[in-house]
Amino acid sequence: MVVRSRVLVLFGGRSSEHQISCLSARSVLAALDRERYDVVPVGITREGRWVLTDGDIRPAPGQALPEVLDDDGPTVALVRGRKGATLVRFADDVHTDLGPVDVCFPVLHGPYGEDGTVQGLLASAGVAYVGADVTASSVGVDKRAMKNAFKARGIPQGPYLPVRRERFEADRFAVLDDIEAALRYPIFTKPARQGSSIGISKVTDRPTLMAGIEEAFTYDRVVVVEEGIADLREVEVGVLGNDVIELTVPGEIKPSAGFYTFDAKYLEGSELLVPAPLDEATSQRIDVLARQAYLAIGCRGMARIDFFLDGAGEVLINEINTIPGFTPNSMFPRLWEHMGVGYPALVDRLLTLAIEAADREQRYAP
Repeated sequence: MVVRSRVLVLFGGRSSEHQISCLSARSVLAALDRERYDVVPVGITREGRWVLTDGDIRPAPGQALPEVLDDDGPTVALVRGRKGATLVRFADDVHTDLGPVDVCFPVLHGPYGEDGTVQGLLASAGVAYVGADVTASSVGVDKRAMKNAFKARGIPQGPYLPVRRERFEADRFAVLDDIEAALRYPIFTKPARQGSSIGISKVTDRPTLMAGIEEAFTYDRVVVVEEGIADLREVEVGVLGNDVIELTVPGEIKPSAGFYTFDAKYLEGSELLVPAPLDEATSQRIDVLARQAYLAIGCRGMARIDFFLDGAGEVLINEINTIPGFTPNSMFPRLWEHMGVGYPALVDRLLTLAIEAADREQRYAP
């Protein structure tokens, strides 16, 4: 009798990327081999309740994107018992043990999922999990901390400034003066801890800069303001590995909009070129910088690393994503498919890396 590993797939969550997480999870669930894995799909509502679902992720009538609803299933929780981590169901004041969890795939994007919070919970319960550890997750999701880490390692990036809400509210015109003295228009305003292009604005003058910062502050208390790059090209690479890492060839994004907006990513079908039409020297430069960026935040498991190419061909890092998108339109699985690693094989690799990382960490446990 073959013993199947029990895989907890977490999706949804409290962030504004909730619906994209559901799309990613739908692809991951479809790729998991049920003969090898006993799969337990658990959605997290926007309020943070863990819901045991049937894994049939689809939009509600009249909606374009799926989400985890409060009536999708009973409440569950992950607890640490005497025999290890187990999932418990709560219904009608009755607690039911649903059995152990061997490994978790947190298909979660943004705060309360990609930022180290869930990773800390899983580590405390002794559950192996796919992707970066607590530290790398928290640094990777915070654009200010991430950019500071890249700066410390000498990895080239475009000019930027962080803006704290407290200072902006105290003297917004002084903040605008500082930005305009340091950066040239067009400028991009971004919440520090969001992804999927949520809350990002391209601004061209002081009034739109003010509006863009205020919009970004609706998602976070820190905004990162970046100088736009002339004749921009956007390229990305996928990374797999713990101690030994592997990289894909670069892929290029041709946004359907003026820049890679939320709609351009998920609703309008931007063009993805795999491999990107680059010369060998540029491809090698991206490979070197991607490895440096992965190590700069102490990443493990996987990442998608995004770069900009300016009009002169200089390679600049944009950001690292420790839980990249897994939707049908996402670059990360597309890149690995080009490298001969199809979706089911990619998911297998990630689960294997998760267990390998947990076994390694156990050697250093107190």
